[in-house]
Amino acid sequence: MIELRTPTEIEQMRPAGRFVAETLATLRDETAVGTNLLEIDARAHELIRRAGAESCYIDYHPSFGASPFGKVICTSVNDAVLHGLPHDYVLRDGDLVTLDFAVAIDGWVADSAISFIVGTPRDEDLRLIDTTERALDAAIRAAQAGSRTGDISAAIAAVAHGEGYAINTDFGGHGVGREMHGDPHIANDGRPGRGFPLRAGLVVALEPWFLATTDKIVTDPDGWTLRSRDGSRGSHSEHTIAITEDGPIVLTDRSWLGVD
Repeated sequence: MIELRTPTEIEQMRPAGRFVAETLATLRDETAVGTNLLEIDARAHELIRRAGAESCYIDYHPSFGASPFGKVICTSVNDAVLHGLPHDYVLRDGDLVTLDFAVAIDGWVADSAISFIVGTPRDEDLRLIDTTERALDAAIRAAQAGSRTGDISAAIAAVAHGEGYAINTDFGGHGVGREMHGDPHIANDGRPGRGFPLRAGLVVALEPWFLATTDKIVTDPDGWTLRSRDGSRGSHSEHTIAITEDGPIVLTDRSWLGVD
């Protein structure tokens, strides 16, 4: 069911958005060559407890997950791009890391993801990350009252195809509110003018994610981590936004922190 939020409810969602933005910025600053993925999860857990927030992941068990997730953040590295289950892995020079984080504060959820390099970057990785970030920016610009979900999907696809990346549509954007995942689904490829009408009060997470040389994914034995079938690297960028008559509001905006 698609739910619309009142202006008051959107204001009530801002604390969760701010906390998610602050946490991702903190974790990115603290993550370096030599950091263990389990340390990232432990630090995120600490920040959640300190803020009195509630993890959306730890007990999460959708149909595509092998078991309850059991951690509070997704840590995907290199050829892993989505739902990376934190495990005993020490980051190496040049690793491409994606952190995907969602919590609830006072019953309202915010969801966001960032990708970055630890240590020495490779040009092709920087290009991939830049493409997902530009696709997210395009998606946000397209999220206007009176448009349709297909306009968002088409905006994402135009950026990806312009850089020669294929697109997987199995996982994409989604409604956000009292639950982490709700309607409507917003694919990362689609036709403009099609799909669900965008109305003021709709809150969604937009999340372009691309793989360098394929659109095929496989699931790790852990039952969660999704990797590229050909071993190529992936990048994922996500923000939670609210659609209003005056344009989209990025609830997980990090720019006020002095970071992108």
